[in-house]
Amino acid sequence: MLAVYRHMFTIPDLRRKILFTLFIFFVYRLGATIVVPGINLDRLGELADLADQGGVVGLLNLFSGGGLENFSVLGLGIMPYITASIIMQLLAVVIPRLQALQEEGDAGRKVITQWTRYLTVILALIQSTTISYLAAQGSSLFGGISLIPDYSPGKALLIILTMTAGTSFVMWLGELITQRGIGNGMSLLIFISIISQLPGQFTGIYQFTASAGDWERFAIFIVAFLLMIVAILYVDQGQRRIPIQFAKRVRGRRVMGGGNTYIPLKVNTAGVIPVIFATSVLIFPALLTTLIPSNAGWLESVRDWVNTNFGFGTGSTWTYIIGLFLLIVFFTYFYTAIQFDPAKQADSIQRQGGFIPGVRPGRQTEAHLAHILNRITLPGALFLGGISILPSILSNIWDIPIGFSGVSVLIVVGVALETMKQIESQLTMRNYEGFLT
Repeated sequence: MLAVYRHMFTIPDLRRKILFTLFIFFVYRLGATIVVPGINLDRLGELADLADQGGVVGLLNLFSGGGLENFSVLGLGIMPYITASIIMQLLAVVIPRLQALQEEGDAGRKVITQWTRYLTVILALIQSTTISYLAAQGSSLFGGISLIPDYSPGKALLIILTMTAGTSFVMWLGELITQRGIGNGMSLLIFISIISQLPGQFTGIYQFTASAGDWERFAIFIVAFLLMIVAILYVDQGQRRIPIQFAKRVRGRRVMGGGNTYIPLKVNTAGVIPVIFATSVLIFPALLTTLIPSNAGWLESVRDWVNTNFGFGTGSTWTYIIGLFLLIVFFTYFYTAIQFDPAKQADSIQRQGGFIPGVRPGRQTEAHLAHILNRITLPGALFLGGISILPSILSNIWDIPIGFSGVSVLIVVGVALETMKQIESQLTMRNYEGFLT
């Protein structure tokens, strides 16, 4: 392993990419500490205490690397870009124009990327406007803490433009990593955001259990955390290989075609996208209830129930845990159906002259692929949901404030694996052994 690290930095091109990526990480983390103008700095500490208790907004704060609790210029993080990317992927299913662009190759992807950037700016404007208003009013979503004194249109415009510009800057940093660094830039920014918060989270759990003299729970938590990493590594590599055979064709005096291959269907085809979907859905009611005025009758009780279960600093209630699990399972099936279409796959196999051994081409191949996809999606969905809520369950049972969820571990392990594979491919091209060999 040490030899691998040495070889990484002996290759000039790879060394330059790694150092450039680390420099972007430094710039990103530096920006996450710069507070937006007009914020009451004395009350930011109270907001940080609430964020450590988890909940939906606590998860978003984790994705931004603590930028939301600091109300920094990069407080929105990369989430507007991720949301815009998800929306574009969903629209590509129902809008023929977007489908045609996806099939055009690099030229079409450039157009979609440009539209995604525009949508990111629009979403950042909406989110920064909402967050600044709620923070100024001392909304229950932020634990009743008013962060912006003397809220005026001029100050609101300054905060909105600053946070929107910060989101655009983060988007640019991510694209720089993708173009000139190593790995996927957007994924790596989320990775470094979560990694930067984990030491503080573990320290808080350790101090909480140490003050109560309950060392056994901390040890159990560490063991559960390590087992989660092992399970994620195992399931992430799991796939069902569907064999494909291609018939030989004779053209003139030459025999063309033939051979065997396979379709790799991953157990977790959807990745962490269902968790992001579920988080977005869970935070939406909390945002809507902030618009309910006082003395609104029965609506006021609805607002109190939503804020108790999904607001900032609510911790991990059973309503939050069960709702997150069910939504993750639903969106796993939903997103898998978008990513892998058995009808298109069966048609593509037939047009290329291929077939699945023992299965007729056409409708039977489509039904066969759909059957296999449904069978492997169920354990993948249950695993994804179970891993995502496991820390929240421990937090609820033991009454320990845990500011991160299983989705953060999923992202960290998944991004680390993909980055290691890219570095390994660079090493193997130069006859060096990689991490995973």
